[in-house]
Amino acid sequence: MNALRARFGWHPLDVEDVLSKRQRPKVDDYLDDGYLFGVLHFPAYDKNVQRLNAGELDFFIGPDYLVTISNVELLPVTRLFSRLQDDERLRDNLFGKGSGRLLYEILDDLYDYCFPILDKIAYKLESIEDDIEDLRSEEIVTDISKVKQEIISYRKIIKPQRPALRLLERHIERFLPEELELYFDDLVDASERIWDLLDNYKEVVEALESTNESVISHRQNDVLRVLTIFSVVLLPLTLISGIFGMNVLFPGEHTHTAFWVIVGLMIATIASMVAFFKYKRWL
Repeated sequence: MNALRARFGWHPLDVEDVLSKRQRPKVDDYLDDGYLFGVLHFPAYDKNVQRLNAGELDFFIGPDYLVTISNVELLPVTRLFSRLQDDERLRDNLFGKGSGRLLYEILDDLYDYCFPILDKIAYKLESIEDDIEDLRSEEIVTDISKVKQEIISYRKIIKPQRPALRLLERHIERFLPEELELYFDDLVDASERIWDLLDNYKEVVEALESTNESVISHRQNDVLRVLTIFSVVLLPLTLISGIFGMNVLFPGEHTHTAFWVIVGLMIATIASMVAFFKYKRWL
């Protein structure tokens, strides 16, 4: 960074921003020095923690140069660099249209790379919806939590970048030919589409979570209802057996007839209570 700063004359604070671990998205225009410094964030999957993190792209753009620096490998940037190295015609074509067009190509590839991640989130939401319909509510609580975490992480990456991208659209014009000035408006549209999709996914995952909790709660209520019915049915039977189990004399004690009378009374009690529950539509 010190060698690049000495070569291009960048401000020391910009170099400090590049070397810092985390910087908010921003665009600084140095009219007197003739360059533009920007910081943008894009989603990058971290395999170590198995979650989406922000991949930071720092760039310096001048009339005849573009320097990009990232804190993690951003595949679209790596692939474009390899294509430009291998394809001389493509390299001459892009470099001949100015540094602004080259920056557009990089950012366009990065935003295109965002949509497959959104497609994966959409697929997970559809799978969760199918699992809820298949009555697998308890099994998908973790899946809902993971998708919700991905959406939250994605929103945290994209939200602060939207104003920075609009600022870049206004300041990049001096590095673009007139016929290419509308190109960065396409990037702003892509950013807004991503944000709209994330808003939609946020509402969907919250609705799925609420539906899943309702299904689990309904199932628990059914279990509690059955257990309550068993308890209520057994309560009078326990009372009857307790009365006739007391150490007092009662008619027919120590006879087979008394035993069958008590059993019949218990059966009649069960039948009457079940009939009452059915009448009340509790069963």
